[in-house]
Amino acid sequence: MKPRQTKTIPQKDLFQPQLVDIINPNHPLVRLAKVIDWNQLDNELGGHFSTVGASALPTRLMAGLLYLQHLHNLSDEMVLEQWLESPYYQYFCGETFFQHDFPCHPTSLVKWRKRLGEEGCEWLLTQTIQAGLKLKVIKPASLKRVVVDTTVQEKNITFPTDAKLYNKARQQLTRVAKEQNITLRQTYDKACHELMPKIGRYGHAKQYKRMRKAIKQVKGFLGRVLRDIDRQVKRQGLALTQKQEDILNQAYRLLKQTRQSKNKLYSLHEPNVDCISKGKAHKRYEFGVKASIAVTAKESFIVGARSYPGNPYDGHTLKDQLQQVETLIGRKPEICFVDRGYKGSGVEDIKVLIAGQKRGVPKKEKNWMGRRNSVEPIIGHLKSDGKLRRCFLKGILGDAMNVILSACGQNLRKLLKWLNFALIRCGIYSGMRLIQALLPRRLENEMAL
Repeated sequence: MKPRQTKTIPQKDLFQPQLVDIINPNHPLVRLAKVIDWNQLDNELGGHFSTVGASALPTRLMAGLLYLQHLHNLSDEMVLEQWLESPYYQYFCGETFFQHDFPCHPTSLVKWRKRLGEEGCEWLLTQTIQAGLKLKVIKPASLKRVVVDTTVQEKNITFPTDAKLYNKARQQLTRVAKEQNITLRQTYDKACHELMPKIGRYGHAKQYKRMRKAIKQVKGFLGRVLRDIDRQVKRQGLALTQKQEDILNQAYRLLKQTRQSKNKLYSLHEPNVDCISKGKAHKRYEFGVKASIAVTAKESFIVGARSYPGNPYDGHTLKDQLQQVETLIGRKPEICFVDRGYKGSGVEDIKVLIAGQKRGVPKKEKNWMGRRNSVEPIIGHLKSDGKLRRCFLKGILGDAMNVILSACGQNLRKLLKWLNFALIRCGIYSGMRLIQALLPRRLENEMAL
């Protein structure tokens, strides 16, 4: 069913004061809530819901919770706890009176993210860009020049090793056999329980020959269990579920892959994880997905964010990234600044200037070439202040949504910082006006004396 509408004109309550009567109207969250177009969000996100069944939770409530979650880097449970304690959180989410109960269960946020998908999250990012234009944090002329760069969004997995993957796959196969009432010749639980600690000790002592031998034994145990299950399934004609078939296919994939194989399996619960090397001295390899970030060259305001599974070449991602920027801001950027990893991008309709480029750079844009590095601190803030450092959402869709929502949080932090500064500036200006008004009176009194 469509989400419930938020009442614009609330009904009076004699025994309970409204939130507008107990909060500071100049608080940044209060001012930001008045800038965001919640009606447009309700109209655009309403298409993700069916017309039958019970009414869903209000769009402003759930969208506001997602905004606050990524604004302050909170979990699903923590954002609801903060909402219950803060009247400003409740006002931002569209409440009229102070509530003493949780608005929903934490799993409701999970269901809402699945319903929204990547397209719905892009609408949330669009509203932050429009809010920045309304508050004049970014100017329309700044949308002509954008800076694009890529980073790695790590997945919530342990560091992959062959021994851990083999042992975990064998444990999953034994559970499949138990679910199908298959009697295995041997589960090898005791043998693997003894071998796994030895592999770590052999590697620490640099006894690599003994370590490789132990890993080969664990791999052999996995193959024996897999072949045993396969024989009995064919003999008895058992029907496996889709999840059980995926477990068997992952085991076959583990046994076939080698050191030089491409599209290797690094995690069983996240099979789409890629091994990416960005040339970092402190972290040679990162396991996750490549993320692209586009910001304005002047204000460093995020106007695009996407994820790219499969670890593609940076230059091959630029065209899709600029198309997303055009969709979000409603106009095509004229100039794009990138680093040297974007050579051969194939973008023709937009001027692409690469760092260190000397030829073909217009005179007006030579002073802007130094702004290419402005995207680097934004990526750092996305990882330190936001949720881009590690993605806890599952699958390819979870990667895409986490990148976009992290960008929403960064834009909101910039908007709140600007509102705080504007409030301080307004206070200083008012104080100066008061001093200027009182100073002539004081001089007149002194002259009279």
